[in-house]
Amino acid sequence: MPQMRISEAAVYLGVSDDTVRRWVDRGQLTADRDDSGRKVVDGYEVAMVAREHATPPGLPDGMKSSARNRFVGLVTDLTVDTVMAQVELQCGPFRVVSLLSSEAVRDLGLERGSVAVATIKSTNVVLETPGRDDA
Repeated sequence: MPQMRISEAAVYLGVSDDTVRRWVDRGQLTADRDDSGRKVVDGYEVAMVAREHATPPGLPDGMKSSARNRFVGLVTDLTVDTVMAQVELQCGPFRVVSLLSSEAVRDLGLERGSVAVATIKSTNVVLETPGRDDA
């Protein structure tokens, strides 16, 4: 499973580094040490906590795009067969599901706990509003 530093987990969870450390101390997240001796947490565990404590994160550092409909999140589930795949992301409070080729999943190196950005480009957007009483 992918691992991430405490500060990275904090970004995706929408909380401070200290909060993530407290969650580790309380056993809400499991921490290990990477090869450099830094504390890291499992990306999939972070994704599961993100579902419970969801706040939309911004784009990762250095990323720019003209797309306006972008959802940064963590992979929470994958269903992959020989041709197609279904990838589920937890993007703050939003669940985003994408259907793509199995080859694309392999090329992107997606697995549970991976960071991904869902970019939505659509000319068909449905807007809904509460009903109005026009007399």
